[in-house]
Amino acid sequence: MTTEEFVKAFYKEKENFLKEYLSKNSEAEVRQLIKSLNLTEQQNEIMKKVLNSSFTDIFYSILLGLDGCTPIGGIQELYDLKDEKGNQLSGEIENYAYEYFQGSN
Repeated sequence: MTTEEFVKAFYKEKENFLKEYLSKNSEAEVRQLIKSLNLTEQQNEIMKKVLNSSFTDIFYSILLGLDGCTPIGGIQELYDLKDEKGNQLSGEIENYAYEYFQGSN
């Protein structure tokens, strides 16, 4: 796995959470809570933006924390991440994370 593939997998997870929580057919607890609010279409669009922005912040912060660019729980250090084949993943995460989570992807 490359560092880009690693970051892209996080991005896909973010998108999957968003899709699951906003799907009308979802049985996820978060979806049921949203549904219980009886939101209008306009409010649903705002909820989508809130969730998307929140997930982006969370996943982006975790990735930057793993790369040593920001603290995780008040501790800032570079973690030595490798896939099971020994491919180095840390050290280049920040650029790909920016591209996928803050860029135009």
